[in-house]
Amino acid sequence: MAGLPDAKIDIVRTLVREAPDKVVDGLRNALALADGDTALAGVRRVVDAEVDDRNLRNKVLEPIAPLFVSVGATPDALVFPARALSLLWRGLKSEASGDVAKAANFLLDYRPGESSTEPFDALVVKLAEGLQMGEQADHLAALEMIEQARPGGAEILLSCLSMAPVVRRATLRLPEWIRRTTQEGAATARLAYRDACRFGGDAGPRFFEMLGAQLAEPWTVLRVVSAVMDRPAEDYLAGSELSIFATRLMAQIDANLKAVAGFDLNGGVASGMAAAAVVETLTLQITELENAIDLRRDGGWGERVYKQKQSLAGVVEGRLRELARLQNTALPSHKVRVARTLVSEPLLMNEPDAKQVARCRSLLAFAEGVRASANYGGFSSTRSKVLAKAGETLDQYVEDVLALLRDHEVADREVAGRYLEIAAEFAGPIHEPRAGEIVRRRAASALSFVKSERPISEEF
Repeated sequence: MAGLPDAKIDIVRTLVREAPDKVVDGLRNALALADGDTALAGVRRVVDAEVDDRNLRNKVLEPIAPLFVSVGATPDALVFPARALSLLWRGLKSEASGDVAKAANFLLDYRPGESSTEPFDALVVKLAEGLQMGEQADHLAALEMIEQARPGGAEILLSCLSMAPVVRRATLRLPEWIRRTTQEGAATARLAYRDACRFGGDAGPRFFEMLGAQLAEPWTVLRVVSAVMDRPAEDYLAGSELSIFATRLMAQIDANLKAVAGFDLNGGVASGMAAAAVVETLTLQITELENAIDLRRDGGWGERVYKQKQSLAGVVEGRLRELARLQNTALPSHKVRVARTLVSEPLLMNEPDAKQVARCRSLLAFAEGVRASANYGGFSSTRSKVLAKAGETLDQYVEDVLALLRDHEVADREVAGRYLEIAAEFAGPIHEPRAGEIVRRRAASALSFVKSERPISEEF
């Protein structure tokens, strides 16, 4: 198979160059086996070259690269337009192509914590100089884009570039500072903070913004803030320039609480699992505040965090208590008179309601997903009671359906079988994984028995 013509390869190169990092990484993985395909081999070379170039860019511009994301996700966060990063890098390669090539060779043998970072830091200096000169077309386009997104953003970017070497060194210690704060770690964090503060009045908060951007969960930078300030009292931190990291986290907790309270049951299992993951994040975020700051129960922040913790329990308990109603709609019953008593009996006249079954699946996934966070979150008791009640109801439902099958009181045994399959599916998260298989075996046995018991005339 012939390869793509050069004109089409150029089109592919342009498209790849403009694509987000995740898309380019996905393309590389998808083309990993394209060596034998001549048509795709050229595309793979383009993608591989782009990935290598971005890896070099992200290492050279490591202190600032994570700041280039979608503007507006967190209004008060230090971020720049994502597109501007590629323009800055393209301009730097145009102005310092030789130094970029040397940095690429240096990166091949680079060992974090062992190798010098001087070639990378030197390129950052050249980038700052190029931006200040304001002559290179890509740099001008990047600065215009940054100013449009954030007035004064160009000056902020130059400030970030000036402290980039300090942030790069601190980034190497960041895993240690986040994992466990020791006296030695706290001392090195304070030194890094002191070095950063030499770059201007706003340099302290900016230093932590840049460090937070390096983290999978930016709010965990509060641990470093706490280490630098020696676990400050809430009044002291609230009055400092670093208070934004605590107040921003509290605002994120409020937003996450709303997300859990309003998660869509129509989203199925994925929606339930996603909401449970938010609950897990909430427990971690509240713990972060409690560990990082000396909170007072009667203080402004202390009272707010206490109420957030109470809200977490209340919100989760409220969602869990919906399970009884949803279970009854997915596995419906109706009242029948036996002697002088009304008893509940499975309603097997109609096909299962797929929408209601999906909603129940969603909530069961949520109930299972919050298991690990239940103790800390304060909703362990409610969760246990809700699932215990659901288990009793489910077990009785299964027994009743099986009894109706054995007594030939089911109009359509296939419909009954589908309800038993739903009950088996629910049994796993309500009881434990093997419970569903037990229900399925009993259902298969009962249905087989009913079929064998039917008169021959009914089979035709």
